[in-house]
Amino acid sequence: MPETKVKKNDDFNEWYNEIVELSDLCDKRYPIKGMNVWRPYGWKLMSHVDELIRLEMDKTNHLEVNFPLLIPESSFKKEEEHIEGFGSEVYWVTHAGLNELEEKWLLRPTSETAMYPIFSLWIRSHADLPLKTYQIVNTFRYETKQTRAFIRVREIHFFEAHTCHIDFRDAEDQIKEDKEIAKRLFQKLSLPFILSKRPEWDKFAGAFYTISIDVLMPSGRTLQLGSIHQYKDNFSKPYEISYETEDGKHAYCHQTTYGMSERILGALVGIHGDNKGLIMPSAVAPIQVVIIPILFKETKESVLKACENLDKQLKEKCIKSHIDKRDITPGNKYYDWELKGVPIRVEIGPKDIEKKQVVIVRRDTSSKISAPENSSVETIMDELQKLSENLYNNAKKLLDNNVHRVQTIEEAKNLNGIVELPWCGVESCALEIEEILEGNTLGEPIDEKKCQDFCPVCSKPAITWMRYAKTY
Repeated sequence: MPETKVKKNDDFNEWYNEIVELSDLCDKRYPIKGMNVWRPYGWKLMSHVDELIRLEMDKTNHLEVNFPLLIPESSFKKEEEHIEGFGSEVYWVTHAGLNELEEKWLLRPTSETAMYPIFSLWIRSHADLPLKTYQIVNTFRYETKQTRAFIRVREIHFFEAHTCHIDFRDAEDQIKEDKEIAKRLFQKLSLPFILSKRPEWDKFAGAFYTISIDVLMPSGRTLQLGSIHQYKDNFSKPYEISYETEDGKHAYCHQTTYGMSERILGALVGIHGDNKGLIMPSAVAPIQVVIIPILFKETKESVLKACENLDKQLKEKCIKSHIDKRDITPGNKYYDWELKGVPIRVEIGPKDIEKKQVVIVRRDTSSKISAPENSSVETIMDELQKLSENLYNNAKKLLDNNVHRVQTIEEAKNLNGIVELPWCGVESCALEIEEILEGNTLGEPIDEKKCQDFCPVCSKPAITWMRYAKTY
């Protein structure tokens, strides 16, 4: 089968660009740089990721909302630290037709300043809490670095959950739940990840603390897929989100957010794909099983009938199947569906009809299995599960083999991936390490025991480990 011009191990970034284009996920030719057109296959894939997110939100009693895209300047300005964090990234609307607006509007970079004035109207009593909402929308940030499909764009397909709680402890319980949601979601996507507490100088604007969700790409760089934020009452005070307590007093809510973006799709492409194209875990594959009839004139009718029978059985089991009846060679069909990452290919020809079997080919291994016709559906379902497990195990091996805990900067210099070094807690020491390693500070491992080593910059006792990596 044909392979990509650029090999994944030779030049990951160019391979990634080629795969995204060849597999018809998006079209980057829209006249505004960084605002790409979702093609049908890519949008279906993203929609399946959204469905998994919605399932998790429903399971944990979050309610879906949809807030307007535009935010008035007065609402945006209420939280000073938030403005400083996003001020250079926002797009402003200044005119309606030829009329200059009395107050400027901006396209949401994220939705705190849009939602919280309304939350202050929704919440009156402790009985209204917790308030757990989420939305899946587009957000806009003026990205000045080189854009890359799904990874660095200016219009972002974005999931954000916003919650309000009676106190800090209840908000902390929400953070724990968010971690569990991430664990379940990314397991289905076969994407192992790490959680890191971001350093103070690089946390979300307005947050008390931020936890990032990062994966390791085959290039050795990390990709942040999402983040969880503990706000305490940093937003509820300026936006007056308060409630009446059981004893008749008034208190400010404590808040959290949990956000993820289309970078998830970038991770699926980059981590699982190979030189033949995408490889999609079955949980989100637009087509999970493609059935290829091997046709000859004299046996065409019986082969198509067998294909249609299998297709019907698979659909009855809620498996997304498709019969490729195009008038092209089987080899060309194999190439097309391998490129699109369909997990399972089933071949049925006249010899298979005679033997009462089907031939099953897994996308990740290209191994062929002959399965009896009467148990083919069960075999296919089993192979779909094995494929997803194999993708996860391969990605976990990549991550585990490239997280390095060392004591000195000299040791760290020659390592690829994520480096963990002792840290004294002083910002300047971490920033000096960033500069030496030409990387970025990811943050502290969460739930980590105290580090007993010494900071490699100032030689003072370390208080924790700090992670560094080159990032996208």
